[in-house]
Amino acid sequence: MRRRAARTTTLAPEPPSVPGHPILGNALQFMRDPVALLRQGAEEHGRVFSVRLGNKPAVVLLGPEHTRFFFEETDKLLSIREAYPFFRKMFHENLYFFADPPEYKEQRKILIPPFQGRKLSGYIDAMTKEMRAFGTRLGDSGEFDLAPTLAPLIMDINASSLLGSDCREELGPSFLPEFHRFREGTEFVLPLWLPIPRLLRSQAAKKRLHAMLSDLLARRRAVPREPADLIQTLAEARYSDGRAVPDHIIVNMILVLQWAGYETTTGQTSWALIELLRNPEYLRSVVAEQDAVLADDPERRLDTLTRLERLGWGVSESVRLHPMAFLMMRAAAADFEVAGFHVRKGSLVLASPAVSQRLSDVFPDPDAFHPERFAAERRDGTQHSGMIAFGGGLHRCVGMHYANLVMKVVIGYLLENFELELVDPDPGKGSGSKPRWPISPCRVRYQRRKSEGAL
Repeated sequence: MRRRAARTTTLAPEPPSVPGHPILGNALQFMRDPVALLRQGAEEHGRVFSVRLGNKPAVVLLGPEHTRFFFEETDKLLSIREAYPFFRKMFHENLYFFADPPEYKEQRKILIPPFQGRKLSGYIDAMTKEMRAFGTRLGDSGEFDLAPTLAPLIMDINASSLLGSDCREELGPSFLPEFHRFREGTEFVLPLWLPIPRLLRSQAAKKRLHAMLSDLLARRRAVPREPADLIQTLAEARYSDGRAVPDHIIVNMILVLQWAGYETTTGQTSWALIELLRNPEYLRSVVAEQDAVLADDPERRLDTLTRLERLGWGVSESVRLHPMAFLMMRAAAADFEVAGFHVRKGSLVLASPAVSQRLSDVFPDPDAFHPERFAAERRDGTQHSGMIAFGGGLHRCVGMHYANLVMKVVIGYLLENFELELVDPDPGKGSGSKPRWPISPCRVRYQRRKSEGAL
């Protein structure tokens, strides 16, 4: 039986540490490649160890037995709010998972319905329309650079399906460039008061985005949209006690949904397609299943897309190998012990999907692409206990099913309509705090497979 970590005043030994610089500790390694640093720690010390980011100690917890604690103790022994100062600066200190638990639960109630059952089904038509327009732009043959091509497509899909079909026109052409500048505010290590150009650009873009979205909310309240899209739903949102949700919270909800949906889904879709193209035998089985399943349902309903099991397993395996959320952080809210080690109050506590999801005793042959390992889990509706890329517990990503649907629609469309070849089969991936997208060039050559399908 797993021993539950507990508050403690005893001085059990502290976790073993990865050697580093006397003053900077492991900060420079962490800024260059945090995943490589944590893999080094795992090789040297096992599943619980520490690194030092300047003067800040950080305890690393790997493997299902420890990441379960990581999620269960969030908002208890572990604080998510204190672990992400840059998120609080980019968004708002009382937004969603940074809010106190009662406020967080109220906001979660507002955000969950758009990502469930019937609502998900309603997004398929908008996604399909965007894919058809994308296919027209591609033409019959050519090459495209994967992530730079998918990024605006994913943004368009999110805007059309979540925010409303004409939201791009309402916000204007400056929204996407401003959003890119806003994203530059991500910073794990450096002090946020430093006058670094990208941090200054992020804060300036934040002000302009807030002005754009506040104006949009005002217009929607003056002339409500029927049927209500997500923007309209948020414009009218109220807490359980009847209070209207403040505009600054709604604006930040929209931004955090776009940030998570764009960044994560672009990277995961790119890597899923790469892995499928690098494994032609499995790809042929995905295409054969898709041709058979979709032939019976020209409307592409949600339950039909759910039957694309082999595509779903391939997506899950690519998420295991290339999680966009490669690092998760908490701060110790009190002294406690875990796995026989003492963790001091104020220490950072880290979990890494990128490392935990490649542990050989959890996932045999961990560096290989073996989608069938997810067959049993997908059929009975459970998730492999070693998969943590979408979080866990109360803070599990509300948009997980939406992201999987986007990936199925995008990849399914491309496989149905084009023969694809990976020109650059071994792309690197982003390092530091940057999204771990495949680094350009990562070119895909395409030739139209048949006349445009129903997707």
